[in-house]
Amino acid sequence: MTIPTASPTAPIRTVGAAVPGTEGPAIRITGPMHERFGEILTPAAVAFLTELHHRFGGRRHDRLADRMRRRFEIGNGHDPRFRDDTRHIREDADWRVAGAGPGLEDRRVEITGPTDPKMTINALNSGAKVWLADQEDATSPTWRNVIGGQLSLRDAIRGRLTHTSEDGKEYRVTAERTPTIVMRPRGWHLAEKHLEFTDRTGRRMDASGSLVDFGLYFFHNAQALIEAGRGPYFYIAKLESSEEAKLWNDVFTFSEEYFGIPRGTIRATVLIETLPAAFEMEEILFELREHCAGLNAGRWDYIFSIIKNYRGRGARFVLPDRSEVTMTVPFMRAYTELLVQTCHKRGAFAIGGMSAFIPNRRDPEVTARAIEKVAADKKREAGDGFDGTWVAHPDLIPTAQAEFDAVLGDRPNQLDRQRDDVQVRAEELLDVHIGRPITASGVRDNVSVAIRYIEAWLRGLGAVAIDNLMEDAATAEISRSQVWQWIHQGQSTQDGVLITAEYVEGLISEVLAEIPRTEGDRFEDAAAVFREVALQPEFPAFLTLPAYSRFLVETA
Repeated sequence: MTIPTASPTAPIRTVGAAVPGTEGPAIRITGPMHERFGEILTPAAVAFLTELHHRFGGRRHDRLADRMRRRFEIGNGHDPRFRDDTRHIREDADWRVAGAGPGLEDRRVEITGPTDPKMTINALNSGAKVWLADQEDATSPTWRNVIGGQLSLRDAIRGRLTHTSEDGKEYRVTAERTPTIVMRPRGWHLAEKHLEFTDRTGRRMDASGSLVDFGLYFFHNAQALIEAGRGPYFYIAKLESSEEAKLWNDVFTFSEEYFGIPRGTIRATVLIETLPAAFEMEEILFELREHCAGLNAGRWDYIFSIIKNYRGRGARFVLPDRSEVTMTVPFMRAYTELLVQTCHKRGAFAIGGMSAFIPNRRDPEVTARAIEKVAADKKREAGDGFDGTWVAHPDLIPTAQAEFDAVLGDRPNQLDRQRDDVQVRAEELLDVHIGRPITASGVRDNVSVAIRYIEAWLRGLGAVAIDNLMEDAATAEISRSQVWQWIHQGQSTQDGVLITAEYVEGLISEVLAEIPRTEGDRFEDAAAVFREVALQPEFPAFLTLPAYSRFLVETA
């Protein structure tokens, strides 16, 4: 069976009959149907989403419960360790992952960004080898963004995406060779409240953002991508265990079988961006080995994960100003070197992360500093053995590529570099001592950046340039979680000021007073969200969860 590319009419394998007297299993569209949404939310596409939720929704909830238990254990003094029950996987030298699919053989520079039409076209014209089409941290999950991003991708894959901005500027794809698209669905923890799933017993619940993003993209585009000589490729975010990786692998296998696509056609690159996942890299690769292309060092979420898991464990685990937590501090070096070694041992690509520095075409000094910082970051990654890296701005592609070209030359990767010299112990991954202070400006910067980012996120923007740095949900999470931890661990600034909720409230007032205001801005709402996620006694696992429920849900 081939995947329909227009208005699907192919037969669908339906789930078993519902319990008598119930409505399930079914998915109901509860959000409004805006222009062209019907092209994505076709009956056949919704039927496929229903199948995914019916088969995998329960296991998703089980894995989320596992996360909560593990977080509770770490918070109560049980540090993560390399697992004894999976030692046989790590000690078996014979297995390898599937590796690169067509179009993923050379990944030396990947550009990241949201999937609105303008950013999609810019990414496809950028000259990068790969585009991370981000439906996750770089996208505010408004209903229009979720389905609009699917429309952008569907049109782009078929060569018919154009865009005209409000000022009349026209955008179209002009590159002879466009980057290979690797789409990033939302993480397992995120819901899609504009779709309601009813299970076999009649119980109703929000749909899974992960299954919605993956399912719609795969349904509409897998066959077209295969016919174009590439394939349905995905970046998998926020994994915390190999059991979560196995769930994704089963989703992939079922989806391939559902449409008669050869097993192993899907390729996934997993972001190692949580502390628990850093202790299960080989196990994650093993569970996804039929579909896995590599791992990525998701640096910002990784820092956030450490703060989140150790926020209540005392001053020993308190990090200094966000700007001081660089990739060269010992625990980050241990994490990235272990990732490269693990990947190359199993035939997987190791992809580096994103430096937050971005150029400013109106300020040569800012641009020069950004290029200097990014060049140093990419030189370190290439020298450590990474096979590619991320950038967030097209102007940084030549800088990143030059550093990887200097190491790779004509080779597409450096999988042959095994890094047998690396020996990382669990204690090294947990040694977060940096020896730098918390400064008053560092606290203020966190408050300012978080509020400004949240305000943009509430208006539908997921990737935002703030103070010449690219901020997304992950960097905002670091900012607000540091403030929460500093308060609850009784920390003081370098000049002796105790960091309290009252002190931070004063900074909130200062920030709101200094920011230029416009009609219809969302700064008051953003400040309210910040207070909820940074100043309250309870620590929300993700700032996006309460903010999404309160502010982004549309009703039909």
